[in-house]
Amino acid sequence: MRCKVLDVAEAAFQARGYHATSFGDLMTAAGVSGGALHHHFPTKKALALAVIEERVAAAVEATWIAPVKAAVSARKGVRAVFEAVAAELEQQGFVRGCPLNNLAHELSLADPDFRAALAGIFAAWRQAIADKIRADQQEGREQGTDPQHFAALAVASYSGAMSMAKTAQDATMLRDCLAALGQA
Repeated sequence: MRCKVLDVAEAAFQARGYHATSFGDLMTAAGVSGGALHHHFPTKKALALAVIEERVAAAVEATWIAPVKAAVSARKGVRAVFEAVAAELEQQGFVRGCPLNNLAHELSLADPDFRAALAGIFAAWRQAIADKIRADQQEGREQGTDPQHFAALAVASYSGAMSMAKTAQDATMLRDCLAALGQA
């Protein structure tokens, strides 16, 4: 039941946002009673933190961190993720945006616990890219690249491109950033 509630909350927060989603909406969509929902998540904030820590962090791990770690190089990994996400968005025909970005935009100023949880995911994402740049440097590549700066650029480019793609309902901005990263 806990997983079902997390699934429903993750989808609702992504589609409508945290503030526009009530506990009642979540109970109805999950088909659970208030008591059952409150047993697993005593507050809406506790539920949102679980979504951030368990689902959004896992999505960043699967979409970004694991592919970059597995790539031949950091740059190739970053470019491959941009390409894969752009292709997926073009295939589905709509853009909901990055789950991390969506919640960060909505919740970072709302509560310090939300801000800390979201910042931790961004930090882990940047660290994974920076670590891959350092590994590339140990293999003789990327000697003139500052790992932290490159990681910040990659994450910020993706985050901004996803926000613009969501607004335009068009993945072109991801492709534009992909092209620019190929020249950097």
